[in-house]
Amino acid sequence: MALPKGLSAILAKSSSDTVILSSLRTPICRSYRGQLKDAYPEELLSVVLRATLDANPNLPPESINDVAVGVVLSELGGSKAARMAMNHVGFPSSTSLYTVNRACSSSLQGIATISAQIRGEMIGVGIAAGMESMTRNYGSKAIPVDLWPELKKSDVKDARDCIMAMGLTSENVAQRYKVGRKEQDEFAVESHRRAAHAQAQGFFDDEIVPVHTRFQEVDKQGNKVGDEKQVEVRKDDGIRANATLEALAKLKPAFKEDGGSTAGNSSQVSDGAAATLLMRRSTAAELGLTSSILGKFVAATTVGCAPDEMGIGPALAIPKLLHQLGIEAKDVDRWEINEAFASQAIYCVRELGLEAEWEQGKVNPDGGAVALGHPLGATGARMTATLMHGLGRSGGEVGVVSMCVGTGMGMAGLFVRE
Repeated sequence: MALPKGLSAILAKSSSDTVILSSLRTPICRSYRGQLKDAYPEELLSVVLRATLDANPNLPPESINDVAVGVVLSELGGSKAARMAMNHVGFPSSTSLYTVNRACSSSLQGIATISAQIRGEMIGVGIAAGMESMTRNYGSKAIPVDLWPELKKSDVKDARDCIMAMGLTSENVAQRYKVGRKEQDEFAVESHRRAAHAQAQGFFDDEIVPVHTRFQEVDKQGNKVGDEKQVEVRKDDGIRANATLEALAKLKPAFKEDGGSTAGNSSQVSDGAAATLLMRRSTAAELGLTSSILGKFVAATTVGCAPDEMGIGPALAIPKLLHQLGIEAKDVDRWEINEAFASQAIYCVRELGLEAEWEQGKVNPDGGAVALGHPLGATGARMTATLMHGLGRSGGEVGVVSMCVGTGMGMAGLFVRE
């Protein structure tokens, strides 16, 4: 099926549209010390899948044909645990499930893939979700430990660079494209300020599903403090409302002795899950769910780049997507560009010519991954939830979600709020 061309075509409603009926997420919490550190990724997935059913009480669970779960770090690709979690919370065995791993864009890829299945009439209704517990599964820092030795000593630099530490790719972007340490710290402070304001105003409340789980406090050495507790987690816990430029300036470089990327201006290692319910517009009408439509997914694209500067991905993917759809940046009301590192986020904003939009609060108006966190497999669906609810509050129509992708890629997706 051909993509719509031009803004009017994108905004027009068609019976073949892939519409969104709900887009929800758990709180995103700091790995190792945050409120979700003792939860399992599939436990978090079960929460958002059950919440999706509860948010759509007039949708029979058996009408959901397929579920795509973005996950990067889980054992066996997360497929068995995810399927178990889905069945555990009330989905019938007739609903199928698969997992998706395109690193940081995994759950945005899930949205694109479920949409493609809907457009190709393979299914009528699907869920694109994501889950990640970096607390439990980030021991290798997302670098394979059992790798064909020939690849580590490959004559092809791009092959070797696929396992370069992400922090070093951030330093490459900063050095090559002249993004200074102070700029990175200023960006990080603003990300926290925006996220803290959004949290205080209750902007995230409609997209967040509370998680009931257990929590064991530990000291800095990892020793247990007190007894394990049952907790209800309702808010993102990585936001620092009191972040200051002075405090961030004191932090040492995290990846390179003379570098500019620190723990304070890089995305947080996080735990969380998210899920978006999609279906064909005609199916929504048949099920009497037209009034529940939040908006629609229009299209997505991917692009490759050098692995040692993977952070530039959005600056390549977004222009490609806009060109494919025949629109311009001025047609977009809200941008969610993942803040893997302040260095690459700043570069992408500059390269895309979105400096004014950043200042006006059209780019990451409620903060980004520096403040909210980056649970790899769940990030795309998390950003989609934030985008769709944010457009609903502002009255905007067109939004873009984009992120860089480890090993050298970028992905971007375009959505419409109705």
